[in-house]
Amino acid sequence: MAASPFHLGWFLGNSYGVHGWNQEWGGADGDDWTQPALHIDLARALERACFDYLLLEDSLFVPDNYGGSMEFYLARALRAPKNDPLPLVPLLAQATTHLGIVPTISTSFYPPFLLARLIATLDLMSKGRVGCNFVTSTGERAAQNFGLEAHLEHDLRYEMAEEFVDLVIRLWESWEADAIVQDREAGVFVDHRKVHTVDFKGRFFASRGPLNTARPAQGRPVLVQAGGSPQGRAFAARHMDSVIVAVSSIAEMKEFRGDMRRRLAAQGRDPESCKILYVASPTLGETNEEARARSDRRQAQREQFPAVTLAMMGSLTDIDFSTFDLDTPLGELSTNGQQGTLKRFLAQGRTLREIAANYRYGYEDLVGTPEHVAGAMAEVMQEVGGDGFVFTGPLTRRYLAEITDGVVPILQRRGLVRTAYAHRHFRDNLFAY
Repeated sequence: MAASPFHLGWFLGNSYGVHGWNQEWGGADGDDWTQPALHIDLARALERACFDYLLLEDSLFVPDNYGGSMEFYLARALRAPKNDPLPLVPLLAQATTHLGIVPTISTSFYPPFLLARLIATLDLMSKGRVGCNFVTSTGERAAQNFGLEAHLEHDLRYEMAEEFVDLVIRLWESWEADAIVQDREAGVFVDHRKVHTVDFKGRFFASRGPLNTARPAQGRPVLVQAGGSPQGRAFAARHMDSVIVAVSSIAEMKEFRGDMRRRLAAQGRDPESCKILYVASPTLGETNEEARARSDRRQAQREQFPAVTLAMMGSLTDIDFSTFDLDTPLGELSTNGQQGTLKRFLAQGRTLREIAANYRYGYEDLVGTPEHVAGAMAEVMQEVGGDGFVFTGPLTRRYLAEITDGVVPILQRRGLVRTAYAHRHFRDNLFAY
């Protein structure tokens, strides 16, 4: 049985080209990392390949979790510097006509009214192509940047996120779809009877409303989330239109999909109403042997430099892994940071050296020629059941071309991904199949 058509996204660590700075095929040089040219090229390439969306990751602090210092992170441009993704959105929208654009915001630190107004404005400006990736933020340093001595407890952050999204949706709905009448004869631009206060008072947030701009073009911009903990999955099941999942095996993909579909049904939602996309990092080559050699070199680097993986994980979990012996079996660890990520990370071995060598952020078993990788993607989707992949990798024009000009045309010829956009709005394209 052939795989059903599936969706494609791109998950971008929002560092404006910094990720490729020290590679042979680098992303940007000198001051160019601050400029949007590479991101605009990325968006245009994704639109040519008919991707559903581009997601712009974000965080709000400079880590100092590894070795108790910012040095390791700043020297390697690891999670910093990082520009605010939101100013990039209108530039990407101006350069494209169909691609969905999804910036990231923190429900722990962003005011709901400000966020609702900003996303509504961007959705109107882009004629219905904007989404929002909600994160609760995990870093203690991020909380301190916003005046807190310590971050809110993990589960409490998700309670706050629930209320945040509820309020934001109500604010978007505070203007009825036909509130703007532009009746020249009567001299009425907006029918005041179709604009309503929300009078929201919750545990964490309050807002009178209404928004002082119109209802978003899509009605409700596309809502995206990436949390893998039980609380994150429950949050996604209640509200989200798409979830991105970073797991490293088909078994984990199937478990996540099955669990989410049960949770969606329990919320009274159609399981097809939330598109699950799995993070994937293909390794391409002119031959399968060349691709495997590239993959082997990457693995050798992991094994040679475990500190890079440990520093990254430290920034996500607020654990300083430099204080542990690399070759001593680890005991139980807990975190107020990303709990699902820590659980997956610690399952990769007994010692930190084993764990760092074995850990995969997403699915990396796509290694070979574009033809081989496209076939492997089809097999994975057939076994898992859907709904697609979100690519991530070095932000270089070479890697972008390998995916959009190499793999995707083969998927299109096989009828596995779209060859044209059927709708104007992001939401409608996401749910077209």
